[in-house]
Amino acid sequence: MAQDDIACIESIAKIVSDLDLESVDYNKDGLHIIVTNRSKEIAAQPVIASAPVLQPAAPIAQAQTSAPAPAAETSVAAKGETIKSPMVGVLYLSASPNDPDYVKVGDTVKEGDVICLIEAMKTFNQIKAPRGGIIREILVSSGSAVEFDEPLFVIE
Repeated sequence: MAQDDIACIESIAKIVSDLDLESVDYNKDGLHIIVTNRSKEIAAQPVIASAPVLQPAAPIAQAQTSAPAPAAETSVAAKGETIKSPMVGVLYLSASPNDPDYVKVGDTVKEGDVICLIEAMKTFNQIKAPRGGIIREILVSSGSAVEFDEPLFVIE
């Protein structure tokens, strides 16, 4: 086993441990990594039990450096609870382009109501409201790429 392989395995093991992941499916020939989160606190209820493909460590670090400043999140959190993305993927506010959005600003939702979809690995995952309340702000647009833990909605 090459030193690069050992370093890669150690990096994956650290990510699994840090993020409390349940499983990893690693494919070296394209650096194809599939993970499953064991946390029960995530609001998403995936259609299947797999999470999106993660990119190599270097691009992840680059993406994090371009993330919005924490100060912006603080002002949003002051208005209510922020619902964050449980995965990386493409967010859709409706089931199809001709359908109405699942929620609009001012809508009242119950715990478990579908509020959007996130497409990951050609699978549409329903993102559900973690609790009842009023949608005060929608922080993303339909069709936009979202990162893990990115704020999506503010619910009050």
